Amino acid sequence: MRLILVVAAMLAMPCAARAKAPDCPSWPTNMAFVHLKNAGLVSNEHTNPEKATVVRLASEKIDKDRYRQVYRIAFHSDTGPDVEVITSSEASFEECSMSPVDVYVVSRHLGGK
Repeated sequence: MRLILVVAAMLAMPCAARAKAPDCPSWPTNMAFVHLKNAGLVSNEHTNPEKATVVRLASEKIDKDRYRQVYRIAFHSDTGPDVEVITSSEASFEECSMSPVDVYVVSRHLGGK
């Protein structure tokens, strides 16, 4: 009986490895940059979205192959302070843009680093 459980666990490993959340930082980063440009908080001339610092804070499975992902993104400006946002969006292994991106501008960072 124990051997059967071990074999079953080994056969399930490829599925478990895929259970890891998709890595989709570019969609929320690009959409956050567009929202910030539309709000007049960043510009193409002074902020390069490709140099943004992006950290995934959370990824929660909400459906068979759908995850809600939360990122902290800092856009670095060469003329002023960085603009930080928190984003929330849905992604899958097939498509990173499963939903619109909610963008929350961080006005102050208190405590920690």
